[in-house]
Amino acid sequence: MKKPNRQPRPKRYTLLDELAASPTEPLPEAWRVGQLTKMYEALHQLEQGDQPTPNDWRLCSDAVNLVETLVVDMKVCQDDSGLLMDAITALAMAGRRNKEGKTLRLDGAGIVAVRAILQDYSDLIEVLPARVMVRCHRLTEKRLHEILDGKKRPHDVEIVDL
Repeated sequence: MKKPNRQPRPKRYTLLDELAASPTEPLPEAWRVGQLTKMYEALHQLEQGDQPTPNDWRLCSDAVNLVETLVVDMKVCQDDSGLLMDAITALAMAGRRNKEGKTLRLDGAGIVAVRAILQDYSDLIEVLPARVMVRCHRLTEKRLHEILDGKKRPHDVEIVDL
């Protein structure tokens, strides 16, 4: 069967970016602070903002997806608490509620789980080498493209047109 002809999805990072990244130093501080600021602002909106947006949801999902890649695919850390799956579930529930016409909001348990994963992500990007983090971003982006192409893992959730 012939595969449908579709345009390749753009990639944020390339193999060259990964190889050029420092094998010993973390990502530049300005990059880390900028990304974390956006993610924490998005979490605040999902917790108590007047009108949380789909982009707020996506930014929090990015943090959770990146940690999942570090834990599951790269095995550079562990999720002994089980909060990773709780955070995935919480974001999926918030997305489903939004598709039903309700406010895009995390519940109490979801706030705890997503906040904990975001804190873990913050701690990790402070110490992991830039090369590891660029690889993490590349692998996460690849997995998200696979989900959009229908190649899902049992726990993967795809909320489109959020």
